[in-house]
Amino acid sequence: MSEQMLLDTLRRSGGLEAVSRDLGITPAAAIAGAEAMLPAILGGFRKQAEAAGGGETGLAGMIEMLGRHGGGALAANVMGPEPTNITRGNGVLGEIFGSADVSRTLAADVAARTGIDQATLKQMLPRLAMLVGGYLSARAMGSGQLGGVSEILSGSGGGLGRLLDLDGDGNPLDDIIDMAGKLFK
Repeated sequence: MSEQMLLDTLRRSGGLEAVSRDLGITPAAAIAGAEAMLPAILGGFRKQAEAAGGGETGLAGMIEMLGRHGGGALAANVMGPEPTNITRGNGVLGEIFGSADVSRTLAADVAARTGIDQATLKQMLPRLAMLVGGYLSARAMGSGQLGGVSEILSGSGGGLGRLLDLDGDGNPLDDIIDMAGKLFK
């Protein structure tokens, strides 16, 4: 599954509409922000899986981590009628990015590239992490297999993901972390 297919899934499921409503932004802005941040979020999940041992062991460790933060209920919280508990999303971001500096750098970079307000992107990021994390959890639990999750995480980056992936290794997160380190010394 490519990043575009995941974005389409998040749009069709109502997740991006919920983000739009929650933040008081247009659906088009929610889609543009999600499209721009999705490569880094998926890169963070890939790094999390690699850090947990790689392969099925790493994927299982990543799904376990998501379970500690709410699993499939992460996405339901964003899309449900109750206020979104972004503490859960910030917890996921802390696990996959390792530092709030990475989130700030990502929001600043995406704001410069898309024209979406940086403060709005900072609010969108934990919600998007919850949607993606909830989707990955539900997919792993629903199928009972990690293959579908592996397919999502190994999808090749396109569009803005390629622009963010400065070293061309297929994962823009390491480049964003490097930028954060330089900006927040």
